[in-house]
Amino acid sequence: MNILILEDEELAARQTVDFLQRAGLTTNVPPVLRSVEKALAWLESNPMPDLLFSDIELLDGNVFSLYERFRVTCPIIFTTAYDQYLLPAFRGNGIAYLLKPFSYEQFAEALDKYQFLRGSFAGATPAPAPALSPEVLRELSQALRQNGQPRYRQRLSVRVRNGLYVLPEVAYLQADEGVVFAVDGAGARHPLTGTLTELEAQLDPARFGRLNRSELVNVAFVERVEPYFNNRLVVKLRASTASLMTSAAQTPEFRRWLEG
Repeated sequence: MNILILEDEELAARQTVDFLQRAGLTTNVPPVLRSVEKALAWLESNPMPDLLFSDIELLDGNVFSLYERFRVTCPIIFTTAYDQYLLPAFRGNGIAYLLKPFSYEQFAEALDKYQFLRGSFAGATPAPAPALSPEVLRELSQALRQNGQPRYRQRLSVRVRNGLYVLPEVAYLQADEGVVFAVDGAGARHPLTGTLTELEAQLDPARFGRLNRSELVNVAFVERVEPYFNNRLVVKLRASTASLMTSAAQTPEFRRWLEG
């Protein structure tokens, strides 16, 4: 059975391989690719695998950019730490969505689903999968939450030559000419992958609040807030000379967030 794994975390990739060997689906280590570009090159030069295990955030970006550039026709089992990608996952070839950390029992259930679908379509041309209704999507999203709470990113990282650099505590995020930067407490700027809106959805709203169209601030770094002209607020940061400012339209929501 030909299997491909897209995963940038070494421990997660090793667990997937271990679970596959435990399930008896492979004796050899399947290819493990850590970036969108390497995955694209592999898919363009190799036969389509029977099954694809896919993380969503890879070293150089979101994996859905890969599926927009290359038509993957095999089933995909998504393995990720975030539940906000549920809808795009099932719009494509996704047949299962495993939230990290997942157990072998959950992994085996996803494999059982793959085997069932493969048996159902054996000898026949499969019809296009029906679209999932909003009601079903809501139920799936709720089922993917632990203790009724969504899972948010606990840390941010940037790609460096030899891997990933895990950022220290981030004071704020700032979009500048199409690139989002994480600014740490020392004022250093680190480029991130994704838009500010995408990153906002991945971060805990109790920690990161929207200031304006281009900035999010970490409440742990807010020292004081002062009124400014035209219903705007100046936000002073702890141990920093930087000052941020809300937009007039965002000020009421920012006040509610800060007092919440």
